[in-house]
Amino acid sequence: MPRCCILFAEGFEEIEAVTVVDVLRRAEVEAVMVGVAGREVTGSHGITLRMDSVLADATAESWDLVVLPGGMPGSANLRDDPDVQALVASQHGAGRKVAAICAAPIALGSAGVLAGRKATSYPGFGDQLTGATLCEDRVVVDELVTTSRGPGTALEFALELVGQLAGEEKAASLGEAMLVRRG
Repeated sequence: MPRCCILFAEGFEEIEAVTVVDVLRRAEVEAVMVGVAGREVTGSHGITLRMDSVLADATAESWDLVVLPGGMPGSANLRDDPDVQALVASQHGAGRKVAAICAAPIALGSAGVLAGRKATSYPGFGDQLTGATLCEDRVVVDELVTTSRGPGTALEFALELVGQLAGEEKAASLGEAMLVRRG
């Protein structure tokens, strides 16, 4: 079973984070909600969630994919946390997948993951995607790095990640069952 770590920092965007967890779990991917600063994390719209794990434990594990949900100040918190930056850099350096949506690609840029890659983000954050070629596509995949635009692209983003981890056939059937239009 593929393993995925979704990092929740204070001020995360609820739609993006919960959508990714929900869709990956529907696809039978082990999707672990990891709190950056503790077991309870509150999103940018006041919704508090209880995490499966905490960052200190997650950094010692091996992941097929590390996902960074957006939102503010959640994305800035991901960018500014040295342990998050170390995990993202280590994941990427080991040749494993990383993904970020909305403003969270700024954390990938800060970790040096976007250098020489195509990437997208929520409008207004492109100047913080250090080293990237900015795209306005809804979901952008450049080798092991996947980025997406925001809350309205969360289902497409999540299904793309399912395709990468569980196969395109699984992503297509899940998208059809969920009545999601893709591509």
